[in-house]
Amino acid sequence: MSEIIVKKSPALCGNVVCSGSKNAALPILAATILTEGKNVINNLPRLTDTENMFEILTALGGVCNTNVNTAEIDFTNCREYSASYELMTKFRGSFFLAAPILSRMKRARISMPGGCPIGNRPIDLHLKGFAAMGAEIEKGHGYVDLYCPQLKGAKIYLDFPSVGATENLILAAVLADGETIIENAAAEPEIADLANFLIKQGAKIHGVGSGTIKIYGVKRLEPVTYSIISDRIEAGTFMSAFAITGGKGRIDNINPVHLKPVTAKLTEMGAEIDEHRNYICIDATKPLNSANIKTLPFPGFPTDMQAQFSALLCETKGSGIIVETVFENRFLHIGELNRMGANIRIDGRSSFIEGNKHLSGAKVNAMDLRGGAALVLAGLCADGETRISGVHHIKRGYENLCGKLRSIGGNIFLE
Repeated sequence: MSEIIVKKSPALCGNVVCSGSKNAALPILAATILTEGKNVINNLPRLTDTENMFEILTALGGVCNTNVNTAEIDFTNCREYSASYELMTKFRGSFFLAAPILSRMKRARISMPGGCPIGNRPIDLHLKGFAAMGAEIEKGHGYVDLYCPQLKGAKIYLDFPSVGATENLILAAVLADGETIIENAAAEPEIADLANFLIKQGAKIHGVGSGTIKIYGVKRLEPVTYSIISDRIEAGTFMSAFAITGGKGRIDNINPVHLKPVTAKLTEMGAEIDEHRNYICIDATKPLNSANIKTLPFPGFPTDMQAQFSALLCETKGSGIIVETVFENRFLHIGELNRMGANIRIDGRSSFIEGNKHLSGAKVNAMDLRGGAALVLAGLCADGETRISGVHHIKRGYENLCGKLRSIGGNIFLE
């Protein structure tokens, strides 16, 4: 099993380029099932999650040709309504296939999704929406079977603004008969990116970002060429890397609007941030103060940045509190940070982090994607050597993380 080796690094300095968004790529790749002909997807991140998605799409009858960060996907021939259990359970994003397969094949057999063990992420909201649109649902041993000769538009209220459910219901509605209204919909930028991809194909979608999304079903979608938005969580991770080492640099190929809650918190802590049309500059050479953080659905502070800020707050002046409101089990990294010398106490959904700690390198284990990123950040400022196992979690969401950090001065490599 491979490990990431991190040694205490100097203040990071330089430019780093963000890859395409994982959380936008997966539903967009799933959406290619809805069209006959060749879709060309640009700015695609090369991750284990996207590679697994390509395997599933191929098994379903798609022809997938990839070249660096571009993929050509042709679903002229969609011949299967189910993919292998082993492939589907590797990552959470596989459940995005439910709506496109059901819409195209009139039947779908989807395994219960996998992914990081960060908390209870039920698919009930997805299934309630499918049922409202006329689907018959049968749950088996690890599978969900869906049947519907023609999905019908419906009015759907989400009990929680779930990103996954919002995206899956958009995918179900674009070729459904009639109008679908999704109320209490999530507003993350990745949802807007999926909607923009579908609109370019000919879908009629209105109100994305407002909390109420209206979709008017069309008869057919046409294949297009489309560039995925860049990854705001990767960008936030690099901003945290500059901050935790007292460095300064520039993050290219990113929309600053998508990072407002992260930049606002770093500014509050004392970092100087300069936003431009498609890049962000950060100067964290002055000592940073601690802060209190509460994770919330967009446009609040993203839960996907909570772990990275847990590491950062160990190095700031004073003590901070992080309240995690989205996932109840997203403090798996705390024990590993404490192994490195952090002083973090957990009480329910809150973590109390003592700053001014001098972390020391240790053998630690990444138990989920963003927790793994937090351990990398901690290793950059910790004395000695940090060896991080569980690298497969990190590879699910970061493209060439070690190489990018090395390019700006990080003492890090994959063994």
